[in-house]
Amino acid sequence: MLSYFGLRKGVKFILEGQPYEVLEFQPMRKAQDVTVSQTKIKNLITGKVFERNFHLGEKFEEAELEKCEIKFIYRHHRASKRSAGRDESGTFSEGGKFYFQETENYASRFELSEEQIGAGAKFLKPNQLLTGIKFQEEIINIVLPIKVHLKVAEAPPGEKGGRAQAGTKQVLLETGAKINTPLFIEQGDVVEVNTESGEYVRRVE
Repeated sequence: MLSYFGLRKGVKFILEGQPYEVLEFQPMRKAQDVTVSQTKIKNLITGKVFERNFHLGEKFEEAELEKCEIKFIYRHHRASKRSAGRDESGTFSEGGKFYFQETENYASRFELSEEQIGAGAKFLKPNQLLTGIKFQEEIINIVLPIKVHLKVAEAPPGEKGGRAQAGTKQVLLETGAKINTPLFIEQGDVVEVNTESGEYVRRVE
C-alpha cells in the first residue's frame, strides 16, 4: 500500500478502481494543522487530467501495470469535415480514433481516442513502434517516445543553410501536424520533435 507520503510525481496508484499517475504533488497545510496535498493526477484509461487534494492518513493501492510492444496502424477520421483528421488546409485537426495492435499478437487490435493519448497523438505515423500499458490484462493506453523524427511535408520559403537563423516559420509535417521551425528548414528535411511540448528540437542530418 502507498501512504500519503508515497504520492510523488510519476507514481501510479489505484483510485476508485482505476489507475492514475501523479503528475504534480505539492504538500500544504490547512486550518487546525490538517495536512493535505494538492496533486494533479491523470487517469491512465481516459487520459483526463484534474486536480485533487489528499489528506494525511489516506492509503492507496499501487497500480500494477505491464508493458508490451505495440504498433500504430492507422487513424480513422470522423465523418464531420470540421473534425476529420485533416481539415481543408491539410493540417491536423481533432477527432477520430487511433488503431493499434500488439506486435506479438496481430489479432489483438485496439483503439484509443485522441483524448486518451494526449496532444502527442498528432505525431503518430503508421507502423511506428510504441510501448503499450496493460492494466488487468487489457491495454489501456500507450507511451509515446519523448522525441520522434518526422519528415517535413510542406515548408514556406526561408533562409537556406545549415546554421540557425533569426526567426521561425510554420511547417507541415508528414503526420499533418504543424510546428514552428527555424527558417532554414525545407520541404523533405527530417526534424526531431518533442512530443510532450510539441516543439522543434533539431534537424536530423
